[in-house]
Amino acid sequence: MKITTNRKELLPALLQVGSVVEKRQTLPVLANILFRVEKGLMTLIATDLEVEIKTTVNVSAEEDMEFTLPARKVVDICKALGEDSALELDIQGDKTILKSGRGRYTLSTLPAADYPNLEAAVATQKIRVAQNKLKHLLEKTQFAMAQQDVRYYLNGLLLEGRPGKLRAVATDGHRLALCDMKTDAPEDLDIQAIVPRKAVIELNRLLSSSDEAPEVELQFSNSHMQVEFPSGSFTTKLVDGRYPDYAKVIPAANAQELVADREALKGALTRTAILSNEKFRGVRFKVESGMLHLMAHNPEHEEAEEDLEVDYSGDELTIGFNVSYLLDVLSVLGGAKVNLGLIDATASCVITSSQDDGARYVVMPMRI
Repeated sequence: MKITTNRKELLPALLQVGSVVEKRQTLPVLANILFRVEKGLMTLIATDLEVEIKTTVNVSAEEDMEFTLPARKVVDICKALGEDSALELDIQGDKTILKSGRGRYTLSTLPAADYPNLEAAVATQKIRVAQNKLKHLLEKTQFAMAQQDVRYYLNGLLLEGRPGKLRAVATDGHRLALCDMKTDAPEDLDIQAIVPRKAVIELNRLLSSSDEAPEVELQFSNSHMQVEFPSGSFTTKLVDGRYPDYAKVIPAANAQELVADREALKGALTRTAILSNEKFRGVRFKVESGMLHLMAHNPEHEEAEEDLEVDYSGDELTIGFNVSYLLDVLSVLGGAKVNLGLIDATASCVITSSQDDGARYVVMPMRI
């Protein structure tokens, strides 16, 4: 049984699905990619039992068939071939011979019948969105997700869908990222789903940032989210848990606003952070009319100080922050100016951009 294709068609599909394959597996077949050929269309499927990615490529095949190949090996072989290489897959029982030019590569297969299927429940909520807008939503918030936190529901990103709006929220308990986007969502839309960390990262990688990219459809059930692409799909289990009431974290009191040049502030913080405590990463803000004084020190009694002209006319204030959290925010914010809403030394700071892109960030203060 032979299949004919080429590297230009096959490699992007392999890279698309292969990234979900983990190096360490609970089942040997999970190290493989499932290939399903039907009527000249080959579907590639990979899963780790939590996330599943499917994509399709056109091929020339003698008959319909299913087989699996080791993901890492077939990807590495295709990467190493010439850009315009023609490929032939010859499936012979438990072996598959991949031929290209004068090269022959014999790979072991595992039974396609053993390959697990991530069955998504019937979708109860659906919404169509532009790929670049969904990617924008994820990129503005995903950095604030927790990593391996015992509060498992923080190790993911909350997607909230309401009529006319889709919102993403992420927090690790010390900072919070929130971003809204307008949609043509139906009037009965009511989504509240926690998408696992790995799924968020994989989905962001799959989404296109081009304005020309076709829309995708997000389908939600109680246990799964499925994203339908024009030539494939992305399915993930959802985190079973209740996300904390993030609205309580956003300060309600009127803040004194500090406006600074985003790049200038980012540069000043980067330089000051060099001499901060490597463990706590604390930087002290001393704010007075028209001026921001940045200060940091470490256990070696080294100190850094930098002054930055800002637009501020409120009360004098001294407050400390983890500089890594601030730099993460400044790295994803757009716009030339950044707005910091400050209340007092014990209240969280709200950060927004002069270029209103629907994103808001909350960073808790720290004692220094």
